[in-house]
Amino acid sequence: MKTENTKGIVLARINYSESDRIITVITDKFGKLRLIVKGARKIKSKMAGGIELFSTIEISFIPGKGEIGTLVSARLDQHFGRIINDINRVQLGYDILKLINKCTEDNSDEAYYDLLGVTLELINNLEIDGNTIRLWFEAQLLQIAGHMPNLITDEFNQPLEKNGVYLFDAERMCFIDAKQGRLSEKHIKYMRLLFENSTKLTVFGLKDIETVQKDVRPLIEAMFKTYISL
Repeated sequence: MKTENTKGIVLARINYSESDRIITVITDKFGKLRLIVKGARKIKSKMAGGIELFSTIEISFIPGKGEIGTLVSARLDQHFGRIINDINRVQLGYDILKLINKCTEDNSDEAYYDLLGVTLELINNLEIDGNTIRLWFEAQLLQIAGHMPNLITDEFNQPLEKNGVYLFDAERMCFIDAKQGRLSEKHIKYMRLLFENSTKLTVFGLKDIETVQKDVRPLIEAMFKTYISL
């Protein structure tokens, strides 16, 4: 049978039979795969080191006739080892893997693999705030899934004003001009950076944004609950 090659990131692992494991992998070419890893639980297994969590790996596999294929080989490409030195980052890493797993179909776009790879790199950098990473990841995941809020105009398609105050409607994904609103230009700018599709990652260099972040977090979470199926 034909062997396929790809890069991947392990999302989940479960024990199977006495010595095997089944892994779920998000890949750059084949979407999400479920692969059986024969002998992975044996002490001398050559496969075990290549299917570590918080790593990018290069794999060869044989597609299955059903839902599960067979892993032929796995080579560790990059291991984000600093994550496991901080319990909060370990939990953040697990949460991110679970979200990608739940939000993706078997034929998922390569963008999900790319997003996860960048996110693991960020979590691995102990100087970057974990709360900002989570918020950025959720914003990026919304965008990849096709749910981009309107950060340019209000509900009447009028440009958002520099000195305006607004509320935010998570269902309509837009700002609403309102005298009782507490969202201002600084909140809008911060959200634009969170949703920015750029490799510059400007949002992680901002200082003294705790108050703005606290106000924006419920907006992202509301959109996430509305549009991302978990």
